[in-house]
Amino acid sequence: MTGVKTVNRIRIRSGALAALAISALFVTGGLVTSASAGASAATQSTDVDRWVVPETRQGGEYWTAERMRAATPGDVLVGDNVASAGRSDVEVGQEKKVAKQSRNPKVTPTATQQTPVDHIGKVFFTLGGSDYVCSGNAISAPNESTVATAGHCVNEGPGAFASRLVFVPAYENGAAPFGQWNATELYAPTQWTSGGDITYDTGFAIVSSPTGATLSDTVGASGVAFNEGRGLTYSAFGYPAAAPFTGNTLQSCSGVATDDPYAQSESQGIPCDMTGGSSGGPWFIGSGSAGYQNSVNSFGYNNVSNTMFGPYWGSVIESVYDAAAA
Repeated sequence: MTGVKTVNRIRIRSGALAALAISALFVTGGLVTSASAGASAATQSTDVDRWVVPETRQGGEYWTAERMRAATPGDVLVGDNVASAGRSDVEVGQEKKVAKQSRNPKVTPTATQQTPVDHIGKVFFTLGGSDYVCSGNAISAPNESTVATAGHCVNEGPGAFASRLVFVPAYENGAAPFGQWNATELYAPTQWTSGGDITYDTGFAIVSSPTGATLSDTVGASGVAFNEGRGLTYSAFGYPAAAPFTGNTLQSCSGVATDDPYAQSESQGIPCDMTGGSSGGPWFIGSGSAGYQNSVNSFGYNNVSNTMFGPYWGSVIESVYDAAAA
């Protein structure tokens, strides 16, 4: 590991967040929807926005199998951010890698495992009274309880944070062998929560254990990397739910990353035909799911076929990770 990044002092942000309605075009599928949310208690620094989720707004017993099936792919929440994007020069610091964490072999799932990657799963959440689904991944962290996903899966961007957010690792065909993990804290860059800047479309959730064992002890956790070179080869994973996919199984794509052809963001794209529901799924450096995570599924353009874009994980995303992972 190289270098230490200082995170600015966190200040208290009180009162209600503005209830913003997002009329968002699903940029990979043409579906239009809207979402809004109300008050939340958050803390904020220059780069880091944090929300401690009240117990009354946690997932609890809300997410039944029926509600999971009915949840709308979260990609619909990001369309306006892409359409209005202005290119931001992403901040690049010193290269940093955090090694993966292995699962505790003494921890076993409560049902038969049906998916090949324990630490990748689905993320369910509520925004503005509507239920959505994204993808996420357990990542290495000192707290052993951190999930990486897309910024638009934790916050309206700009606007309020999600409620009832749960992580369901190893989801497949309705089975949740490791249970549901309620988010107790949500983190995202202020560039996303205040400005909706698609360049910073990354979020992190801290989850509580349904069993007593930590998330990384239960399913393992991927290493993470920041401030890497551009144009790397990636393997992306997620649970696409829009046709021709069903959201029931984990899918993956791989390829060499290229820059945004419209220069609207500092995001990079790889060859991939995953659809809505895959948002927030991890990008691993190299082939397979054993590498360092270095981005997430974020968005696609209607007129750029079979390409998924993900944010560059520079020093801002590193700051948010450092705050969440502590």
